[in-house]
Amino acid sequence: MRSPRRPGPVRLVVLAAVAALVAVLTGCSEDEAPDRAAGDPVTAAEADVLSQVLYADRQAGGADVEVSAPYAEGAVLTLTGEVDFSRDTGRAQAVTTYANGQPEETRTLFFSETDLWQGDVPGLADALSAAGLPAATYARRPIVTGGSTGTASLLDVLVQMVTRLSARAADDPRSFDAYTWAGSQSVNGELASVFRSGTGAEVSVAADSELLVQYVTPLQDFEVTITLADHGPRDITLPADTDTVDTTQHPEIASALGI
Repeated sequence: MRSPRRPGPVRLVVLAAVAALVAVLTGCSEDEAPDRAAGDPVTAAEADVLSQVLYADRQAGGADVEVSAPYAEGAVLTLTGEVDFSRDTGRAQAVTTYANGQPEETRTLFFSETDLWQGDVPGLADALSAAGLPAATYARRPIVTGGSTGTASLLDVLVQMVTRLSARAADDPRSFDAYTWAGSQSVNGELASVFRSGTGAEVSVAADSELLVQYVTPLQDFEVTITLADHGPRDITLPADTDTVDTTQHPEIASALGI
């Protein structure tokens, strides 16, 4: 599956999306007034929770994760897996589905803050054999970030968003004075309060645990939805070097496979 790419300055999208994600935290208040309206400012108590929620993800250790990105008309990229917030690593099945009857495309992904491993890549075995390289299950390449040279694919943007859903320390509650309350909703059967940032991103926090359960943000002309569940420690083992081809050392492999 060739990583979906969007037109326009994707590197700027990475910077904007990740910056918004790091800034957007959320919380909930147990004493919401019955006549509260969407768009009302957050309370001081909510701002305090907002300042803690990404740190709470880090303390929880990890979570199951699902990412949905309808990046083009009739095409949706979905990542389903888990993330280890304590080590900034994750694994997922990436599935692209099409409404026009085109067969879906599937990849097995592993990722860290710096690298992306892709498995189930059509033609990988033949390309390695033709290049005289040992057999491997995964192809690894650096993740393209805002400071990188080159163009970020949608996969690069999404895995960066996932690993940035945690923080090593709490933030200043005053950072969230401009946030507004957007209502309540059920996420995976959990009642959650929803808050909106100035960039239009929405974050939902479970009322009982004050843990992040959903993050929704605009990305160019579509919305990305990240849902977290079953928070707790995760043990994710990244693919071994002996089962991986490093495409920085073999760029012809990456070029041939479109990864």
